[in-house]
Amino acid sequence: MDKTDSEDISSNSKKPYSKTSTAKGSFGSHVNEGFRAGQRIAKISVITLVGIGIAELLTGYISGSVVATADGVDSVSDAMISFIVLMGLRFARRPADKTFQFGYHKVESFAAMIAAIGMIVIGIFIAYHSYEGLIHPREINHPIPTMIVLGIAGGISLHRAFQMRQIANKYNLLSLKTDAKNSIKDGSASVLGFVSVLVATQFGFLQADAIGGMIIAGFIFSVSYVSLKQSSLILVDAWYNPTSVGLMKTLVEQKFAGDVTVRSIKLRQTGMISRAEIHVEMDGNKSLNDVEMVLLNTENLIKSKMPSMDVIVVVPHAQRKK
Repeated sequence: MDKTDSEDISSNSKKPYSKTSTAKGSFGSHVNEGFRAGQRIAKISVITLVGIGIAELLTGYISGSVVATADGVDSVSDAMISFIVLMGLRFARRPADKTFQFGYHKVESFAAMIAAIGMIVIGIFIAYHSYEGLIHPREINHPIPTMIVLGIAGGISLHRAFQMRQIANKYNLLSLKTDAKNSIKDGSASVLGFVSVLVATQFGFLQADAIGGMIIAGFIFSVSYVSLKQSSLILVDAWYNPTSVGLMKTLVEQKFAGDVTVRSIKLRQTGMISRAEIHVEMDGNKSLNDVEMVLLNTENLIKSKMPSMDVIVVVPHAQRKK
């Protein structure tokens, strides 16, 4: 073992270890902060959407507007989806235990998948209801109050949705990203409803009301498809990230130039946190203590440069004979 490796491992108990634990500690705080922020905005989302949904359903019932009713159903259903996301974020914060030895982080991805499935069911209901309105169009009563309600609902929903998206992107919360996309869709649907009622009442094209409802259903299907695909891939451990793999390989091989070769790297994503399994080749004549030092230095090196890697397993192999 060379002098550099000895110096690295001997100083680990002082400098590098403190740096690594600080980086890991700060990332742990970042994760907890993300879950707390996500829960707060999800709570606000539930309350807001329930209020908007009730107002739109009443408006749709009084006016006979298909698009207002569809948007009301969408908003109330979105409130349930936000509630599912909220529960998922709460479970994801739980520490690892005997049953869930790798922690509960994947519960957040599972919540995103359930939310996406719920959105598909909602979309089917709205599409069917809108189709009936297209075949049997009806006049809209009280169009001005209906447009006012839809306009206000759209503004509130979009404002809250962009706040949610900002938090979701900052902390990389998949379930909250799904909810944010769903909320943007909800706000856009209210604006679309406003336009549909305007066209139906001011230009006499009554089918515009039902067409608006069908477009809303299309929005729902597109958002749910993307979210269902992302969450499903995470749950079955499918993650292709060549950038991170290349960076890890470069870091390790530059650190132990000529002494260690990276054979393969396997990555696994669990919500905000990622895990890595690194297979390395080294001289088979090294002592067990020397091998352990190389493995520990490799782990500390990756964690110092990529703090989002929560667990790093380094597997040693004897160098293959040429």
